[in-house]
Amino acid sequence: MPGPRIEHVNITVTDPERTARLMESLFGWHVRWRGPARDGGRTVHVGDDGQYLALYTGRDARYTADDFAKGRPLNHVGVEVDDLDAVEARVVAAGLTPFSHDSYDPGRRFYFLDPDGIEYEVVSYA
Repeated sequence: MPGPRIEHVNITVTDPERTARLMESLFGWHVRWRGPARDGGRTVHVGDDGQYLALYTGRDARYTADDFAKGRPLNHVGVEVDDLDAVEARVVAAGLTPFSHDSYDPGRRFYFLDPDGIEYEVVSYA
């Protein structure tokens, strides 16, 4: 029996549909499910057949930048890819700015912020 794995991460965003479209275009993921969520909110599940991000927004929520401050409690979402350069080109094409490029064992990486200011680390071990 394989060990435990992360099946999904549920994060709050201002616009689940916008974030889902971004994840589809950057990583080739697909929407697995969308629908109503707790407290009258809405959620979109976007990922692959094995894992996904649950993108939640509350009903009539009015979020501020402070709601998405780095490190409260999330520092970043790490996504492993095969072709780091191709994904970086898609990040730039989406109007986002890659930063903190680095290469150290066991792989290369860069980071970007989505429109809500949520940080993503994109890493390749290829």
